[in-house]
Amino acid sequence: MTVCEYRAGLEGVPVTQSSISFVDGQRGVLEYRGISIEELAEKSTFLETAYLLIWGELPTAEELAAFEHEIRYHRRLKYRVRDMMECFPESGHPMDALQACAAALGLFYSRRALDDPAYIRAAVVRLLAKIPTMVAAFQLIRKGNDPVKPRDDLEYAANFLYMLNEREPDPFAARVFDICLTLHAEHTINASTFSAMVTASTLTDPYGVVASAVGTLAGPLHGGANEEVILMLQEIGSVENVRPFVEDRLARKDKIMGFGHRVYKVKDPRATILQNLAEQLFDKFGRDEYYDIAIELENVMQEKVGHKGICANVDFYSGLVYRKLGIPVDLFTPVFAISRTAGWLAHWKEQLNENRIFRPTQIYTGVHSVPYTPINER
Repeated sequence: MTVCEYRAGLEGVPVTQSSISFVDGQRGVLEYRGISIEELAEKSTFLETAYLLIWGELPTAEELAAFEHEIRYHRRLKYRVRDMMECFPESGHPMDALQACAAALGLFYSRRALDDPAYIRAAVVRLLAKIPTMVAAFQLIRKGNDPVKPRDDLEYAANFLYMLNEREPDPFAARVFDICLTLHAEHTINASTFSAMVTASTLTDPYGVVASAVGTLAGPLHGGANEEVILMLQEIGSVENVRPFVEDRLARKDKIMGFGHRVYKVKDPRATILQNLAEQLFDKFGRDEYYDIAIELENVMQEKVGHKGICANVDFYSGLVYRKLGIPVDLFTPVFAISRTAGWLAHWKEQLNENRIFRPTQIYTGVHSVPYTPINER
């Protein structure tokens, strides 16, 4: 029998071939379908980027207009989904609510017609359109309010902020949020994408695939990290406390949230873009009280562990941007899910072309030939 090499967390083990995105962690490069994330953030929109990821090429003006029209048309939720949300406990985490709602969509729309291009497109449209509505609706429902209906005259990002805050957002704020969605849309085979691929490999419906990925994204080592960053900055409290905080954490070998990445050994290119967006927001709407703490924290971390390739990642500045946009801390990860749905669906669609169910092996470390002990002898 061949003995396989064991690598904890499958680190560095290829599990698929993909043309969707590319990361060079040594140089700080991220590309979607060969286009740099910097260029997409500057020139594209989230829905155009989603189209690029899922269908493999930038849409024509006519294709993009048709796609955007479909998304607008399908933003509303079935009333039974809203009724279901009203039964959720107010103290429940929004990620748990989102996972339940994403799975529930399959009850209404699933035919598992995975060989039908029309079904695939309809599933893509419904998930991209309805996930933001679900996140905003649960936020208002848990506060005892009725959800705000989507507005067909608003673009994707602006509509979400409108549904969430019950007022039309400043155009610059909406553009910043749209860029944030683009930055988080895809990142090769991370934990939630792998979860989506494993679920998809059974040929279940795409609603179950996205629900599976949402559950994986919820953990603090993945999508939940940006929530933890804000809590950490609150704990530090002042610029003067940064250095002793870092030194204490490093001495105890505790993780400092927002730093380090499985792939990047330099500053995450998305963090650089987000930091710039944060500064633009602060110039227009006022400085965040935790930003100076964050800057000092990054400086001290660069001094202490930067030489080890432990640098600021995408989660470090995203929470500060979301705070300024009026997004509650425990909605940071659901917002991540809104964006990453595009990447999950891109991998789901790509995998359908040459699917094989995932069935990894293990290295057994237990014993053999153990006799059964009757219950009265134990």
